[in-house]
Amino acid sequence: MSEINVNLTKVKFISWISSTLRESAWAPLSVFSFYLFGLIFHLYDLFPPLDVPTHFMGGVTITYFYRSLIRNSQPIVGEIPLPIRIIFAFTCTGTTAVFWEFYENFADRFLGTHMVRGLEDTLVDLILGLSGALVLSLLYRKK
Repeated sequence: MSEINVNLTKVKFISWISSTLRESAWAPLSVFSFYLFGLIFHLYDLFPPLDVPTHFMGGVTITYFYRSLIRNSQPIVGEIPLPIRIIFAFTCTGTTAVFWEFYENFADRFLGTHMVRGLEDTLVDLILGLSGALVLSLLYRKK
């Protein structure tokens, strides 16, 4: 691969990442900020149902981020049909939700937090995240 092609690929990669961050990073960062605010002020202990909108909106915002990331990757990887982009973003969100639950269990075990309230809580969290992903996948139509 020639040096010109390598430099062009680097420019496209940097453009892909920066445009995705500018366009959509605000969404998951806002939910994560809300989550941190809730942890700092023990809102999840005072109002356990607050966990429900957090996981649902997490699914919505992560899917939005992945949709943007996938759409913006097309100058590098080529045209991706819309149904494939939607399915791929949905499955990436599911994977992210699973890793988030790993984080919650890890933090409970090694950091002494109390985020997981049993298997049912974990399953409900995953279902809420995937429900948010499904809602965004069905309603969001930006090509």
